[in-house]
Amino acid sequence: MGLLTLAPLTILGFAPARALAGGWQEPATPQAGATSDAAKDDAARKKLDKPGEEVDPLKRQLTDKQKFSRQKQLKVEISGAYKTWLNQDVAWIISDEETKAFKSLSNDEERDAFIEQFWLRRNPNPDSPDNEFREEHYRRIAYANEHYAAGKPGWKTDRGHIYISFGKPDSIDSHPSGGSYERPMDEGGGETSTFPFEIWHYRYLEGVGDNIDIEFVDTCQCGDYHFTIDRSEKDALLHVPGAGATMYEQMGQAKKADRFRGGIESLGNGPMASGQQGKQFDRIELAAKLFAPPPVKFKDLESFISEHKLLTGPVFPFDVRTDFVKVTEDTVLVPITLQIKNKDVTFTTKDGVSKGVVNILGKVSTITHKTVQTFEDTVEVTEPAELLQKAQEGQRLYWKALPLRPGSYRVDIAIKDVNNPDHIGIYGKSLIVPKYDDEKLGTSTLILADTMYAVPSQTIGTGNFIIGNTYVRPRVSQNPATPVKFTRGQKLNCWMQVYNLGVDDKTKSNSATVTYEIRDTASDKILLETSEESKNLSAHSDQLTMERSVALAGLQPGKYKMTIRINDAISKQEIAQSAPFVVE
Repeated sequence: MGLLTLAPLTILGFAPARALAGGWQEPATPQAGATSDAAKDDAARKKLDKPGEEVDPLKRQLTDKQKFSRQKQLKVEISGAYKTWLNQDVAWIISDEETKAFKSLSNDEERDAFIEQFWLRRNPNPDSPDNEFREEHYRRIAYANEHYAAGKPGWKTDRGHIYISFGKPDSIDSHPSGGSYERPMDEGGGETSTFPFEIWHYRYLEGVGDNIDIEFVDTCQCGDYHFTIDRSEKDALLHVPGAGATMYEQMGQAKKADRFRGGIESLGNGPMASGQQGKQFDRIELAAKLFAPPPVKFKDLESFISEHKLLTGPVFPFDVRTDFVKVTEDTVLVPITLQIKNKDVTFTTKDGVSKGVVNILGKVSTITHKTVQTFEDTVEVTEPAELLQKAQEGQRLYWKALPLRPGSYRVDIAIKDVNNPDHIGIYGKSLIVPKYDDEKLGTSTLILADTMYAVPSQTIGTGNFIIGNTYVRPRVSQNPATPVKFTRGQKLNCWMQVYNLGVDDKTKSNSATVTYEIRDTASDKILLETSEESKNLSAHSDQLTMERSVALAGLQPGKYKMTIRINDAISKQEIAQSAPFVVE
């Protein structure tokens, strides 16, 4: 058999001396009559010790200064993801007591436990692994960022704040362009012109009350609607003499100057204005309730225990594949791919359409049982009823990419056939996320994909099966030791990255050879072997992405192995990754 050709795809004891200018100076000696801090501490300890007794230094009572010093050393400044969680993720729902408690924690392990309990306290169904409150909260943040941003993230705006805290209003009276406005009688009546404004109406808000109207006004006309308890703030003609008169002012029974007599609102007199002044305190109280953290509905739990229960119904089989792609020095992207065969899904047919629904729940935890990532989704399979039998020969893939730090984890996944609730599948396995050392040549997983292509610039790094600027849909086998399957009419697509290539100090260029090899595992013969230089891929980078496609029509049915080998001439290191596959 002749060698195959590759179709290239475009790549994507002594005290230390103190330093002074001009030389070194030994530690200063206390002057006569002066008392050092150490001497004061020693004197304080002697007062506490009983005369004539030997005192264990470990049992001596500490001075106030020593206690403060130890507390300062124990407390680690909140930073990174924990700071973002406190100041952004839960800024509008965390109570003052919880904030104070979180800031008093001394290490990340305590913070992880606190965050876990924070969400559990709010879980409407503590016995369920799904936390509807948390999922809805992050959905609201995403919605606020998408719809209410105005020179700042949407979650920071007043509309975003209210939406995150209370959800979608029952109705919205929107005036996005402002303009002519007929005042209601309780605002004085008459016609005026307004700035853009909105009034959100909630029929009921727990802890706030019934029939709540919340007003936002955009006085800068820049899209930044701020909350107001002053209904006159939206009046663009409020300070224009003779303009925007109320009904009584038009009739000569009131003057516009009479509006400005103090209080939080500058509404004109009208048929219903007499009782408005006394309601101003109600509006202040309403604002206080709206912007206070919502009450925690559910009592605290002592701990969260994941139980691995025995299945009572038929097993719902599915296959899982995990890959590793370096993102930063401390972060690895871990794409998890699930493969579900259509024949294992229960379909219901209505109006000529057959539909199957599968719920997916996943959790990644540390060896100390701390949950670090969760995901849940619903996969729907819809086919015309007349094509259902043929469709059952196929399968569906689900893809979720999780950023994880290097280390040891456990991944647990459960799937449920919605149309057959007793049909459940469970997967649990250890997960070792590799660490990519700076001076050591490393690679991502070698992915054998049935589909691979470059994506548009606007979708780079986002969406299912997208890694960087490439769509890579992997083939999935029953387990890592089982080869993935292709047919002779398909292409074998290979994707892999290499990290930490040597770069010459003078030329600022790398110098490595990349070799691609396909070997027949039955005869151990090499059927394909071709090489290329790293300079042709990315000359000045310490990282390369290899993407190649092979037409399988020239291969006979059988078992094969794909290998990508990198030989780095600068660092004098070599590394290779291999993956088996079957041609049918």
